Amino acid sequence: MVKVHATCVEVGGTAVLLRGPPGSGKSDLALRLIGGGARLVSDDYTEVEERDGRLTVSAPKPIAGMMEVRGIGLITMEFARQSTLGLIVDLTPAGGVERLPDPETCEILGVSVPLFKFTAFEESTVVKIRLAAGIAHGTVKRVQ
Repeated sequence: MVKVHATCVEVGGTAVLLRGPPGSGKSDLALRLIGGGARLVSDDYTEVEERDGRLTVSAPKPIAGMMEVRGIGLITMEFARQSTLGLIVDLTPAGGVERLPDPETCEILGVSVPLFKFTAFEESTVVKIRLAAGIAHGTVKRVQ
């Protein structure tokens, strides 16, 4: 098991790790996804464990069900206790996202996971993450 500095939400049955430095918009983006029907798995830190060739994610016990919301503070909310990781999103500064990127993956605990790079504060990022989750889940086809 590893603990990663990332917020995690479940989008359409697929856990999505949102990675980026402090202030990059992880929690803000997670809130927008949750507002559209996603479920919180963990905020700020996420535990990742390999089981039978798949990665499961969960919140560290001390922060399970809690989320830091700027301007409000620490709140509790309904959350997924565990989910299967299907996608990693690295948050990049504006202008740092390629138009037509080659498919990328990231390896965690020996398991390869699709990796996408998006800007947290663009309005379309929520939809892009839903599309990327669909690609990872096999319900959306990426044309090469």
